Amino acid sequence: MIVTTKRLFEHAYGKYAIGAYNINNAEQIMGMFKGNLESKAPFIIQISKGARAYTDKRLLEGMIRAADEIFPEAIFAVHIDHGDEETCMDAIDSGFYSSVMIDASDENFEKNIEITKRVVDAAHAKDIVVEAELGQLAGIEEDINVLEATAHLTDPKQAKEFIEKTGCDSLAAAIGTSHGAYKFAGAQNLRFDIIEEIQKLVPNFPLVMHGSSSVPQEEVKRINDAGGELKGAKGVDENDFSKAAKLGVTKVNIDTDGRLVWCRVHREMFKDKPEVFDLRPAGKIFMEEYAKYIANKNKKLGSAGMLEEVRKLVK
Repeated sequence: MIVTTKRLFEHAYGKYAIGAYNINNAEQIMGMFKGNLESKAPFIIQISKGARAYTDKRLLEGMIRAADEIFPEAIFAVHIDHGDEETCMDAIDSGFYSSVMIDASDENFEKNIEITKRVVDAAHAKDIVVEAELGQLAGIEEDINVLEATAHLTDPKQAKEFIEKTGCDSLAAAIGTSHGAYKFAGAQNLRFDIIEEIQKLVPNFPLVMHGSSSVPQEEVKRINDAGGELKGAKGVDENDFSKAAKLGVTKVNIDTDGRLVWCRVHREMFKDKPEVFDLRPAGKIFMEEYAKYIANKNKKLGSAGMLEEVRKLVK
């Protein structure tokens, strides 16, 4: 069942965070649904601009529709991740998505408000929820490339003004995380004080944490042992998810970790079984490993076991 993120956030706020997982292909979709159902968690499917262009957006959307039929007990939102105005408007017009993210954070404050407000007005006219971003995360992920020197954290007072002027439904705040596998050069330094201050200024408003992959060192080691060259990759401590959730973070974006699982499974398959040329053996292993990864993340997020409570809310 596809629902809006707004309904999910109402249940999660202050208690747990919902995993928002990026997908690009059938194997990820199958593993994602299985993992979320095994852990009995609501979830958010994230589709980026790059994912929509990877094959064809209609193919990706069709696979999600099929998965909704295959797994009718699942409850999830379908969300555009880091969309520009054109992508968001296209998604709104399609009638398929329940949530869009407009990312105009590379613009100045006034321009960000202007663009976000246009998207909000169009989305709300069709009962679609809007996530916006204020502040910029450093790092590289798909077409996002922000240098450390130009990244900046979210100003809580600006966040209050931004929310009031745009009417957005949730806000992605920059608190020190970054996109990609190389998040921290030294010790992790997440600014939870920023989240806490925004919560005080805008009580009960859903906040989003981007760039939240943990980059498990066991995955990195196995990738490197199988021929990879990931040096110094480091991510967010999963134990911080519960702390963020208590401060009003209701959505946590996780993409890189899923890519690491894909990379590890395929590198090990080709290293250990060089005679294999059928794509399906590795795909089957990946679907199972991806499901385990999703289920474990949901436990850390606190969303595991919440599916039936959410079902009562959305009926």
